[in-house]
Amino acid sequence: MREYVTPSGRLVSSSQTAYVLALNFDMLPEDLRTQAAARLAENVASYKNHLTTGFLGTPYLCHVLTRFGYNDVAYKLLLQDTYPSWLYPVKKGATTIWERWDGIKPDGSFQATSMNSFNHYAYGAIGDWMYKTVAGIRSDIENPGYKKMVIAPQPGGNFTQASAKFESLYGQVQSGWKIESGKFILDVTVPPNTTAIVILPSSANAKITESGKDTDQLTYLKKRPENSKNKVFEVGSGKYHFEYTLTK
Repeated sequence: MREYVTPSGRLVSSSQTAYVLALNFDMLPEDLRTQAAARLAENVASYKNHLTTGFLGTPYLCHVLTRFGYNDVAYKLLLQDTYPSWLYPVKKGATTIWERWDGIKPDGSFQATSMNSFNHYAYGAIGDWMYKTVAGIRSDIENPGYKKMVIAPQPGGNFTQASAKFESLYGQVQSGWKIESGKFILDVTVPPNTTAIVILPSSANAKITESGKDTDQLTYLKKRPENSKNKVFEVGSGKYHFEYTLTK
């Protein structure tokens, strides 16, 4: 360990991928992870909110930033539209994921044909983060296979709405939210024979209604770590409509 990490959590390699992989796979001692995550965020800022990762680091980059409290940085990367970024190819007319961030260069020329696929999904891994963080749909770690799921959207990046659906083995899971005049509105569909933990963002001090009624009829989970800023409920199969005013 001492060959590759200093006592203050600085890696021998200062690349984004080095920090991302070390943090994502818990390869660092717990007391060094916070410092390492801060350095990752600083690295992104030093590149003016651009990623520098390749096929190995890109799938985990935004997940790691969100996990360690830098969700705002993850959203900045998602919305960046100059090279290198996810939206740069979109501005160049892309309708598929490219093999290279600059398959078409800023001057309009192409990269070498020997390595320049325009249908090469690796960088599309950002979709996993969008499902799990923006829409908030993910499987419960202790109950894999979506027998029990987690719905935990984390809005950011000046988004005012987002929605996604997923075809699980039990049926369709849906999560859709919007923000209107400071009010957060979340619609959730939980398929038959399953349960879901619903984590409502910035709701700790809010009065919440579900389908126009008080939430007393729902199971409130008081002992989960998410409860510091959010209220957490466990619900069964069905459709749910939550509304409340966002709190800070």
